[in-house]
Amino acid sequence: MGFQDEKLSLYLSVQDVSTWGDTQQLSVADGNDSFGLFQAWLRYSFTPNWAIKLGRLVLSYDDQRILGGVDWAMQGRFHDAAMIQYSKDQFKLDLAFAYNQENQKTLGSDYTITGFFSYKTMQMAHLTKSWDKGSISFMFMNNGFQKYSSDPVPQTDGLYYRQTTGTYFTFPLSALTITGSAYLQTGKANASTDLSAYQYMVEAKYKAGKVTLIGRVESLSGTDQAGEEKNKSFFPLYGTNHKFNGYMDYFYVGNHANNVGLNDVYGKIALPTGEKSTLGLNAHVFFANGEMADDLSQNLGTELDLVYSNSLGKYVKMNVGYSQLFATESMSAVKGGTSSENTNNWGWVQLIVNPRLLTYKMKQD
Repeated sequence: MGFQDEKLSLYLSVQDVSTWGDTQQLSVADGNDSFGLFQAWLRYSFTPNWAIKLGRLVLSYDDQRILGGVDWAMQGRFHDAAMIQYSKDQFKLDLAFAYNQENQKTLGSDYTITGFFSYKTMQMAHLTKSWDKGSISFMFMNNGFQKYSSDPVPQTDGLYYRQTTGTYFTFPLSALTITGSAYLQTGKANASTDLSAYQYMVEAKYKAGKVTLIGRVESLSGTDQAGEEKNKSFFPLYGTNHKFNGYMDYFYVGNHANNVGLNDVYGKIALPTGEKSTLGLNAHVFFANGEMADDLSQNLGTELDLVYSNSLGKYVKMNVGYSQLFATESMSAVKGGTSSENTNNWGWVQLIVNPRLLTYKMKQD
């Protein structure tokens, strides 16, 4: 639900994430804690250029590599934050700030929620300059994570920080579009280990009529399996990682942190199969960025993703997918020893129903 007038915007979104059958029939209560508040924010424009945005909100920028809403997951990613926004003449600046607590404490402010790089503090700046045929952006984000000491007893001991800095650009050239990104991560990988990591990506997208061809190379730095003094493993933190390195989610979807990194050579072709349907084939060839142990090859394997999409009606779309991974012995070593001879595949069907139920415009006297 949303509301908007000349200066004030409000938005509220709830979500329920559950498995069919996980609640007993005729149950008086839903004991699986599946219902939650996804977004609840207000935005107030002080002037035509300056505004403030407060509450539980989605931070989604560029191609969602570092900050995204995670559309594929059943639950969306949100941040509890305050944001100052400026926009003028195709230039936009967002400044976001967060300070997180588990509950209302009368003493101390320790923060023990750690999953998926949950942070104690966050400061973020994102700048975008757009023009008729492209855009370029710059981002800086500083995340503070709770640090602990055990001397003389376990207790909080301040914070350690990770910085992510980089740029993203897209340049359309007639039927060809060039897109790229480059990021650095510095600071601390954990309370005691220095971090020095990078990511870069270059993509070319070509449209010939209704046929789309995409080629991309992406590199995310990693730490050698034998170990190094510094952690060199880049992690894309709060992005929609499912869309980048194969639909089987072997990399960076809740896993592959502090690992050998990834070099991904990717190609895609999308063909029309009807007036409102397409068939896409994605191919990924994966390599470890860091050195493997035991003289293993850096070749991790190949993944093929087949996706069929069909618009069934004005508000209804269906996607059907199948993926197959051809893993190597090196992939087995990265993923904990499961034999590469195992069959690695999955299939899925997705139905998206997204109607706009009600829109009402109030008349002002």
